[in-house]
Amino acid sequence: PSRTFHGNNRLLTSQIISHYESINQGKKELPEYFNFASDVLDEWARLEKGGRKPTNPAFWWVNDEGEEVKWSFEELGSLSRKAANVLSEACGLQRGDRVVAVLPRVPEWWLLNVACMRAGIVLIPGTSQLTAKDISYRLQASKAKCIVTNDTLAPAVESVLPGSQFLKSKLIVGQGSRDGWLNLKELL
Repeated sequence: PSRTFHGNNRLLTSQIISHYESINQGKKELPEYFNFASDVLDEWARLEKGGRKPTNPAFWWVNDEGEEVKWSFEELGSLSRKAANVLSEACGLQRGDRVVAVLPRVPEWWLLNVACMRAGIVLIPGTSQLTAKDISYRLQASKAKCIVTNDTLAPAVESVLPGSQFLKSKLIVGQGSRDGWLNLKELL
């Protein structure tokens, strides 16, 4: 079965199946390197900008209070490049390094996902329900070099940081500042 997307009459499912069948039959070459952020999202932004793809939001988030964040493919691409630069430059991370994100599902959670894909950094997502013991285990087992959280969850994270021998940087998502933490919004 196929479905349409936001009123666009393109049949997404059949197109995807057709593309993979073409690769399997040797009609299309499987790329040696594939990066979803640059190979898919950036291509959709280019097509959208050139008028060859209808403009649909790449990201649309609404919270319980009705606050809304809506990014086009071009905006998501730009913001994710900036976030990838924050991770690479301000946090000193390299391809293959690990980041633990202990965040509720705020827009920055998705932004970090795309930024990590773009930079080749491994994202280890953690829910806001993790205990200090859970966070400590994830930091040690993963050898994460960076942790990202918000103001509310920072105290639980900070309680386990003395035992985190691999951690190089800490990013906070929020408006305020916290001693020893880099602020993602300010760096963006």
